[in-house]
Amino acid sequence: TSEQNDGVSRYGWLMHDGENFGVQEIRDEGLVLKTEFVKRPGGDHGGDWSWRVTAKMEGKGPAPLLSLFFYVATDGQGTLRPVLENGTRLAAVAGTAEELGDFTLTFLPPTGEGGEGTKYASYNFLAAGVPGLHRLTDLVRQSLRDSSIFSPPGRPRRRFFGVSSTGGLPGEPPRGQLLLHQVTLEPPAVLEVTLESGSAAGARRGRLAGPVLSAALAQHAAAFEQRFEDTFGLGARGVSLLQRRFAQAALSEMLGGIGFFHGRSLLRSEHQEEPVPGAESMLFTAVPSRSCFPRGFLWDEGFHLLLLSRWDPALARDILAHWLDLLNADGWIPREQILGDEARARVPPEFVLQHSETANPPTLLLALERLLPNAPLLYLRRLSPRLRSWFEWLNRTQAGPEPFTFRWRGRDTDPERFLNPKTLASGLDDYPRASHPSAQERHLDLRCWMALGARVLAALAERLGEPHAPYRDMADALSDNDLLDRLHWAPELGTFADFGNHSAAVALRWHRPAPVPGRPPPAPQRRREVREAPRPQFVGALGYVSLFPLLLQLLRVDSPRLPALLDSMRSERQLWTPFGLRSLARDSPWYLRRNTEHDPPYWRGSIWVNINFLALRALHGYARAAGPHRERAAELYRELRHNLVANVFRQYEATGFLWEHYRDSDGAGQGCHPFAGWSALVVLAMAEDY
Repeated sequence: TSEQNDGVSRYGWLMHDGENFGVQEIRDEGLVLKTEFVKRPGGDHGGDWSWRVTAKMEGKGPAPLLSLFFYVATDGQGTLRPVLENGTRLAAVAGTAEELGDFTLTFLPPTGEGGEGTKYASYNFLAAGVPGLHRLTDLVRQSLRDSSIFSPPGRPRRRFFGVSSTGGLPGEPPRGQLLLHQVTLEPPAVLEVTLESGSAAGARRGRLAGPVLSAALAQHAAAFEQRFEDTFGLGARGVSLLQRRFAQAALSEMLGGIGFFHGRSLLRSEHQEEPVPGAESMLFTAVPSRSCFPRGFLWDEGFHLLLLSRWDPALARDILAHWLDLLNADGWIPREQILGDEARARVPPEFVLQHSETANPPTLLLALERLLPNAPLLYLRRLSPRLRSWFEWLNRTQAGPEPFTFRWRGRDTDPERFLNPKTLASGLDDYPRASHPSAQERHLDLRCWMALGARVLAALAERLGEPHAPYRDMADALSDNDLLDRLHWAPELGTFADFGNHSAAVALRWHRPAPVPGRPPPAPQRRREVREAPRPQFVGALGYVSLFPLLLQLLRVDSPRLPALLDSMRSERQLWTPFGLRSLARDSPWYLRRNTEHDPPYWRGSIWVNINFLALRALHGYARAAGPHRERAAELYRELRHNLVANVFRQYEATGFLWEHYRDSDGAGQGCHPFAGWSALVVLAMAEDY
């Protein structure tokens, strides 16, 4: 598994077309591993595919001993039969699986760099039952013994850790099979693995290995380069070769993270007291981060699809359809898809349970708006009932205290624990909201998302020749600038804002709980202290939420509110930095403040690429429309685009990764890495494709 804390210096896909080809590079303490694959369609089960792994050392010095582990496993179905040479080398696996039919997986002997001459290697083999894919690492680690000997002819013998031939995890009944091939050698070396499909045998023109694989890789690499330029046009725009390689890697890392997940979510329903497993589900999706978040996130996926829909509209449509197939009977989609044991093993326990009242921004509709003009009508007809059901669920369950207002449900319920109770449903987690959650809150960002949703559903109904007036009327009402002013413009703050039961005079203070007789003294805790009673008022937290009427382009081009928002964006005291727009104004009382003693600031000052992309998209739109603020919007657009692209590229060059968010003081990457989810939207910003 890809683990952020393993200390690998840099890794990621450099090229990946999302279907038939990919090149990945992994650098670890002087070792450079290059993994490449090609798929050759044919037969009834996807055809043949081959991998090549090239291992070499940077710099001079004695070559270390290197072990590569190749895992072949089943998960509840399928059979694997090992074909051994000399009792220790797994030469091949003869297998059968429901989706793959009959297949043969062959491990070719390693060769020297350039594919010349067989390379001396030691081999170890493990066959075991596994209780689930999430236990593979534990099983292999348990089977390692420091007793294997590497003894090349005429050279000193060396001891290494090798897997023993049989094993399992005691007390856990197997659900599948593992065959593991361990190859131990001195780099440089090249290893190839071929999977040949039984149903493709008639059309096969020789094995996809050696020079044939080299030719296929070269052909696919050239095709990828050409397709990338045809799609994004960065070369024609004069973008440097280094920046084009970076953009290719950003797209490729997102494509390389796409996965197929199956299993059941764990849900807390308003109809049940105890958590219940959800329906058996399948999800084909991109992921925010292979190392940190290797699963589907609802609001992230809408941003992912903005990029994927430019590269491969059919792929994006397939992913969007999978997400909408997750709707339950009420029209709800869980915001985080933790399907099955393998996904659950990577999630902290407090985040596993999905609550049926909790929404998430409907960003899938951003992607649909982009796909709408060219999507096949039959596809749209199948999508339409699901989209309407989802939107109606949002409209019904997230309604606010008065008409045309909305409120995120599911805010943190222990206000004394938090400086400002989180609103995970919004996607902006710890962004400051009303200090005392209540049913009287009006959330600006959610209202703007609902306006976007109504607009897209109206356009969808129009395209299908169906009645669209109800959605158009709702979109018009939610885009009405006078009504927006009345509900969300805060004259005393000079900006748009949430409204709720709020006090700005709050702080975290150390508190020692009362001792309990006969028990050790309790540890001190930081608890919230309210120095001024809350009252219904606008929430003074200038930042991303304040910009939403601009971000989703609800403000008219001649809106008298646009100058104030543009001023806040450009003010270095507020949102402007040389690296992008920060999430919360520097002069805000919550700027970079911890939410609990264990909760560092998240959406309280950092620069996030997804919201900066929405800002670029909106500024680009206002700059192209005739209006009094056109030139100012164009100027901000040019500066912001330069700052954001330059910093994300600079951090990639320095570290080898895209990052979850970026520090507003110096632009340094923070949080998860590699994060080629919405941070990969930098590619669209480079192409000025909105």
